[in-house]
Amino acid sequence: MQRYFIPGDQWLDEQVVIRDDDYHHIANVMRMKEETSIIGCKPNGQAYLLTIDQITKGQVDCKIVKELNENNELPIHITLAQGIPKGDKLDYVVQKSTELGISTFIPLQMERTIVKWDHKKEQKKLDRLYKIAKEASEQSHRSLIPDIKPIQPVESLFKQRTFDHVLVASEFLAKGQDQQQSFKEAINQVHDGDHILLIVGPEGGFTESEIQFLEQNDARSIRLGSRILRTETAPLYALSALSFYFEEWRC
Repeated sequence: MQRYFIPGDQWLDEQVVIRDDDYHHIANVMRMKEETSIIGCKPNGQAYLLTIDQITKGQVDCKIVKELNENNELPIHITLAQGIPKGDKLDYVVQKSTELGISTFIPLQMERTIVKWDHKKEQKKLDRLYKIAKEASEQSHRSLIPDIKPIQPVESLFKQRTFDHVLVASEFLAKGQDQQQSFKEAINQVHDGDHILLIVGPEGGFTESEIQFLEQNDARSIRLGSRILRTETAPLYALSALSFYFEEWRC
């Protein structure tokens, strides 16, 4: 069943109005008809079973059938801070990390970041990432869309909020440690409701000054296996491990 995230001002008592891109998807892509059932999610994550009443030009009118009791979110809150990679890799990371359950995504402008975003085009890029996250949330039947934050440097990560755990995917920070045990210990210290900051560097990795800054802010290094992973692979490895532990291993 198709799922749509519908803005709060389009929920009207027992009626829901769907417009814009979601209207186009329902009317022109899926070619749905009246009485078709869909799932609509409010901004707070609550999902409802909806039935299409009518499809007019530019608008789909639905009625609320019932509230759904769903729990498709991780029991922990993960913020992924990703050093901006080359090409379209960032799109891929946002899409897959959304499927794996992140709560927030932060694109990082780091010292070894090759790609430099044009400030004038930044909002357009962020809007694109939000659209990718929205579509990935709908496809994976999540209850919430990850929050896409503006681009920022590493030094800004700790200014506005605190985290229960700060994990950095870096083989250099992890030198001399038992990598698997270190990652296992880090996961074992995480509890339901905790907020995790997962930091992944760009293709060139972290500079010495960035490593020192992270160490000063109690970042814990994790080495993701015995192989060196690409910047777009590392977060998916870590997120998959966290998802498996909290959704399968403990059950």
